[in-house]
Amino acid sequence: MAKNISFTIRYWKQNGPQDQGHFDERQMTDIPDDTSFLEMLDILNEQLIEEGSEPFVFDHDCREGICGMCSLYINGTPHGKTETGATTCQLYMRRFNDGDVITVEPWRSAAFPVIKDCMVDRSAFDKIQSAGGYISVRTGAPQDANAILIPKQNADEAMDCATCIGCGACVAACKNGSAMLFVSSKVSQYALLPQGRPEAAKRAKAMVAMMDELGFGNCTNTRACEAVCPKNESIANIARLNREFLKAKMKD
Repeated sequence: MAKNISFTIRYWKQNGPQDQGHFDERQMTDIPDDTSFLEMLDILNEQLIEEGSEPFVFDHDCREGICGMCSLYINGTPHGKTETGATTCQLYMRRFNDGDVITVEPWRSAAFPVIKDCMVDRSAFDKIQSAGGYISVRTGAPQDANAILIPKQNADEAMDCATCIGCGACVAACKNGSAMLFVSSKVSQYALLPQGRPEAAKRAKAMVAMMDELGFGNCTNTRACEAVCPKNESIANIARLNREFLKAKMKD
């Protein structure tokens, strides 16, 4: 049975990447614990707007754990992760206790500059994807499913890699701001399939080069990225990316 909780929310306010930013606080009362976290923020904004105050800006879209837009740092953890496989929009207020102080911040990464409040610019991921996260094929009528035989284990693993939603939680959790889990997942989904092999060397070099150019940090294998990934991507992908990259460099 649902119950109501009251708590203090501290939310980050920042007018663009050059602004210093600060926390605002508000007491939230009688919020049903079956309310989602984003619905709670909607209630916060309704109250602010009614008072004539500026609403709190945060990113969201599908609210179904698919798009990865709900990129919030909650109580020191990306997506407020309390269990595996959950994004912010799948977080419910029943995960918090009456009287809690809830702190909401944006992703902290030089490669993800703040647009406003907790909305950040994650177009760096789009640039990495554009550098090589695709296969060059003629489009047209689809092939028969059995035209290219792929072992089930490889197909399943490639699908697991492809579930990465590019939310950036891995970058936010990493002390170095590394994007290796994201890049390795995108490289791995093609490295495991025959369709991705013709451009494998080019892909690995181009995506790693773009990652470095955009200012992401290095991976030091702390596994913080794996711990907070809402889609449970494995750091085994990083090992695969390293192999793909080294093979490409050896060919050079």
